[in-house]
Amino acid sequence: MLQDGSPGLFALDKPVDVAARPHHLGHRERLRDRARAGGLGALPDYELLELCLYRAIPRADVKPLAKALLARFGGLTGVLSAPLADLRTVAGVGEAVALDLKLMHEAALRIGREQVQKRPVISSWSALLAYVKTELAHEPREQFRVLFLDKKNRLIADEMLGQGTVDHAPVYPREVARRALELSASALILVHNHPSGDPHPSAADVDMTRQVAAAIRVLNIALHDHLVVGKDGVASFKALGLL
Repeated sequence: MLQDGSPGLFALDKPVDVAARPHHLGHRERLRDRARAGGLGALPDYELLELCLYRAIPRADVKPLAKALLARFGGLTGVLSAPLADLRTVAGVGEAVALDLKLMHEAALRIGREQVQKRPVISSWSALLAYVKTELAHEPREQFRVLFLDKKNRLIADEMLGQGTVDHAPVYPREVARRALELSASALILVHNHPSGDPHPSAADVDMTRQVAAAIRVLNIALHDHLVVGKDGVASFKALGLL
């Protein structure tokens, strides 16, 4: 207080609470405690995403960003599968955040690939479906992939033999047959995605599958299935009676 009784330039109306902190700091601690106590599996998607965002954004409330990402890409799988450039279009997502999200996606792909590689594909069908859906369900362009299998139906290689537009990927049956011979494959599973989201096979898909089957049949190579992947699920030619 000054001599004239005025409060002075630096006087405060209220006492300062030196212990006051932004509310999100307490939220982070509580969320980490819940994750440790109940396991990560008990957390909803937005909170799992929050924990990931903490790495790249150490001093901010990231809950709004987590929810914005889920809304923009339609779910956790869509967030992790989104291209780097698309992730960067969301306000608050910088290079570090986008790279961390893609790191999680790559880890999931490698885990899925290991599960498919270690066992015969035919006997681990659910793992195969999970793998191809993680790999392709949110791809913005159509991809044509071939899973090359050995005599015990174990995965030799998963290769992309065609990539195209949002509704077409070029496929060359002779190239598929040639690559199968190079890898000494005994059987194949064809896989491609429908960026539209609907996995139902088109007439062109059916015709192409028959051409590939004819090309490898003369080489005594079996075609086990053709899987069509979309956001709405995975369609199997064999299950649909198309093979």
